[in-house]
Amino acid sequence: MKRILVSTFLFIAPLTNLLAQAPEPSIDEKIDAAVAPTAQYISDIIFFEIGFGGYAIPLILIWLLAGAIFFTFYLGFINFRGFKHALDLVRGKYDQEDAPGEVSHFQALTAAVSGTVGLGNIAGVAIAISLGGPGATFWMIVAGLLGMSSKFVSCTLGVKYRDVHPDGTVSGGPMHYLNKGLRERGMGKAGKFLAAFFAIMCIGGSLGAGNMFQINQATHQFIAVTGGEESFFGGGNSWMFGLIISVLVGLVILGGMKSIAQVTEKVVPLMCGVYILAAIIVLAVNFTQIPEAFMLILDGAFSGSAIAGGIVGTMIQGLRRGLFSNEAGIGSASIAHSAVKTNVPVTEGFVASLEPFIDTVVVCTMTALVIVVTGAYNVESVDGIALTSASFATVISWFPVVLAVAVILFAFSTMITWSYYGLKSWTYLFGNTKAADISFKVIFCAFIVLGAPMKLNSVVAFSDAMLFAMSIPNMVGLYILSPVVKQEMQAFLTYARSSRKQPLSEDAVEAAQA
Repeated sequence: MKRILVSTFLFIAPLTNLLAQAPEPSIDEKIDAAVAPTAQYISDIIFFEIGFGGYAIPLILIWLLAGAIFFTFYLGFINFRGFKHALDLVRGKYDQEDAPGEVSHFQALTAAVSGTVGLGNIAGVAIAISLGGPGATFWMIVAGLLGMSSKFVSCTLGVKYRDVHPDGTVSGGPMHYLNKGLRERGMGKAGKFLAAFFAIMCIGGSLGAGNMFQINQATHQFIAVTGGEESFFGGGNSWMFGLIISVLVGLVILGGMKSIAQVTEKVVPLMCGVYILAAIIVLAVNFTQIPEAFMLILDGAFSGSAIAGGIVGTMIQGLRRGLFSNEAGIGSASIAHSAVKTNVPVTEGFVASLEPFIDTVVVCTMTALVIVVTGAYNVESVDGIALTSASFATVISWFPVVLAVAVILFAFSTMITWSYYGLKSWTYLFGNTKAADISFKVIFCAFIVLGAPMKLNSVVAFSDAMLFAMSIPNMVGLYILSPVVKQEMQAFLTYARSSRKQPLSEDAVEAAQA
């Protein structure tokens, strides 16, 4: 208890002192100045680069991409073969109402998708195209298709090694399957270390990618449509917008996973629908430019862009933003998926594999096409959410206002989901107690205030670093435990092909395989 309270104080005290000492007009600048150096330092460590053919390639990208390729081949292209099963599961064909867990397959999917479909698709795509040209889009799609296999493995393990508490709540994710799974293989000490390392990085990821990045871009878009820098929030008071959002987030996350799922199952489909409809309208108006846009994407993917140093630079930007967007191999989504009602773990692996497809292959591609067909990516000094907003505004002049609402809701849903990821990592380290629960939620809400006024470069550096650091211990576990997943997968596929009509259960799956 004492250790938790001390940790909470160490996180919040600097923010309290900063807000108390700084003159009101300069709070935004002081927050950014205080956090930016640390963010860049952490980013430089995580994105250590190696030389290859005259180019500098972040080692962490190779680590994630190699894993996604391995799982795709090892599981016999389950990212494609399992697509129909995934849709059947989401539609409720194999629902198990009496199975342990807190949410349905659909709720687990929307909760996890809310942590991926959002600003990574809106602002992240714009960042990738700004740095790598239209060709970066192709590599984002590749990252999404391969990432489906990594998500399949991770989320299957998340359910298999989860803890179901006496009150019916669930704790799962990489920290659990790294600890338990590796212990089963005689690597208990290594598993315990990797689980703790993941939990620490996940807390950082929840505060960075799942919090500061989201509120930062939502704040910038809100200010842009309410008067710009001359508005109240734009005049050095953007931290106050963050404070308002932090209160709203706090009201939802106090209710736990069930409360989060109830919000995301409504917000995510609605906002995805609005966003995709707007994209379709823009593409319809620019219909004649779509073939040329695809040619620019393909040409840029294989001939390279001078902006980012040729084909390798374009590939790096596409893969980096694609992996940031869908989080495949990171391990975070398995924390949400572990709460599903099922006693057949691999079923949630199939459901989870839909995430990178929805997130990257569909939503990211549509965003990229809108940016390319409108030619907005050629505008210098415009990046992030502003570039996406400007692209839509070329056809729908009032859409930046709608986008501002969508961005705020996307950011909101992403933050409440990531608060759950961070909370489960926090309670793994400090114990599943009420004090641990409340202390993390207070810290999380405080970081919303911190992220609102920061500059985009600082936020992206910290967010990327924390998110990608999670993949280091997670991918080790996925490699070691992949035979477990393959066995579970083969058993379910045998059951699905069987002519027998038994309701889905662990016993039925085992019987079908026998």
